[in-house]
Amino acid sequence: MIERLLRDATRRQRRSTAIAIGLAMVAALAGVALLALSGWFLTGAALAGAGGVASVRAFNYLLPSAGIRGLAIARTLSRYGERLFGHRAALFALADLRPALFARLAASDPSLSLARSSGDMAARLGSDVDALEDSVVRKVTVPGALAGAVAGLIAASLAGWPAALTLLAGLATMRLSSRMLTARLLAQPRQEHAAALNRLKADYASYAACSGEIAVYGLGTQVIVALEPHTRALDTARGALARGEVMLQGVQLVLAALTVAGVLALADGGAALVALAALAAAATTENWSTLARTDMERLRVRDAITRLESIAMLPARQTDAALPFVGGGIAVTIDGQFHAVPPGGRLLIAGPSGSGKSRLLDTLIGLRGDAPEGLAVDGQDVRALGLAGLRPLFAYAPQDAGLIAGTVADNLRLARPGITEPEMWTALETACLAETVRDLPEGLAQWLGDNGARLSGGQRKRLALARALLADKPWLVLDEPSEGLDPDTERALCQRLSAWLDQTGTGLVLVSHRSGLHALARQVVRLLPVSGGRG
Repeated sequence: MIERLLRDATRRQRRSTAIAIGLAMVAALAGVALLALSGWFLTGAALAGAGGVASVRAFNYLLPSAGIRGLAIARTLSRYGERLFGHRAALFALADLRPALFARLAASDPSLSLARSSGDMAARLGSDVDALEDSVVRKVTVPGALAGAVAGLIAASLAGWPAALTLLAGLATMRLSSRMLTARLLAQPRQEHAAALNRLKADYASYAACSGEIAVYGLGTQVIVALEPHTRALDTARGALARGEVMLQGVQLVLAALTVAGVLALADGGAALVALAALAAAATTENWSTLARTDMERLRVRDAITRLESIAMLPARQTDAALPFVGGGIAVTIDGQFHAVPPGGRLLIAGPSGSGKSRLLDTLIGLRGDAPEGLAVDGQDVRALGLAGLRPLFAYAPQDAGLIAGTVADNLRLARPGITEPEMWTALETACLAETVRDLPEGLAQWLGDNGARLSGGQRKRLALARALLADKPWLVLDEPSEGLDPDTERALCQRLSAWLDQTGTGLVLVSHRSGLHALARQVVRLLPVSGGRG
């Protein structure tokens, strides 16, 4: 699945990739030709100088020197262009791949996707996707190396077939040794490095999410101690990787030197051609050795693909549920007792902590399906309707209000398309947050930072409440909406919410430990405590 998604992403970058491949081949050919011509020119010039004044005057140094300068310029420009277009293709392909993977994650069953660590998901969509860059760049590297090898063999053949065959044998040996040593020296360290890095990133992201609490309670030292095993494992893996890569590159260097020495020993046709063949072989082996880096990165790509498959293969949620239930009533069955809430009704879910109130809400709106209570909308079991069938019914403000790293308006626009600023201010007034937003330096355009960092906990909850009000759904589902509010603000919120519910005819499902909002409810369903807690 990941390979198919990556192929689709790279297919959209065919033009940049083709340009990069062409430039890589030009760079390789220019590099080989540059050294070959330089070797021939310098040796020929030296022989002409040793032959006396007549030989010097007869020797044409203008054309070779101009060719050397032109090849140097061509190699520099084409190498720069190859890097520019090759990495452009890779970066744009990965920029397409990340949203595709996120779409798979968002389209999966919430009970599976929401159970995953956000830090782990961030690490996979970050470093693991970055690792796939080499699979795009390799499409450019390999053709360039092959073009350089062909040019080198042609140049070496000018000094005799023994020299060309020696170069061919050296290139084959370099490839075989690289493939064998890569698997032997780097496979295990690469896996350990990737696993340690992802564990460290996942844990770091989890700790960073509560950085305020860590700072307030002075837990920085404990966090460092908790992360230390991951950092130690990461450093150990990095050391093993560095040793393996140095050994592999050292073997490549020795083989390249032996190849050039063999070409130099077997070349024939005069000193100038011998120098041409030897330096062409040096340029060819240098180009060819870049494939060893591709072999090293191939392991990282393979491991990244394996980990990303867990996202790409998430089962999609049901999307074929019909949506005729807007305006339907809610039915809750607890321990055999049936509670019917008509459209526009107001229900309070009460019970001690751990009795399963949040689980009931999550099941009611389709985020999970494991609440023991019977739940139905317009006579249909919510588990059969699924998230797609329930989404048009419920606007949800969760207990842990999640905000995006954007402006106040950005967070409110998530409710639905086409929201106007007057509608935003109306919702903020109802949520008792309008005055706070007006006092911000840029009002609705104020940047809030990651997860609304500029706002307090109570302000974040009220912004999430305003977003739910803007969703314009038949039912409003609130989980502890007044937590963190002072009594005066809570009373004002209760009054404004009640007026808004009466005006719009919206139904309410409320969970609140605080009694300040209980006046909103017209019906109460009480959950009993369960040993061990239920959520």
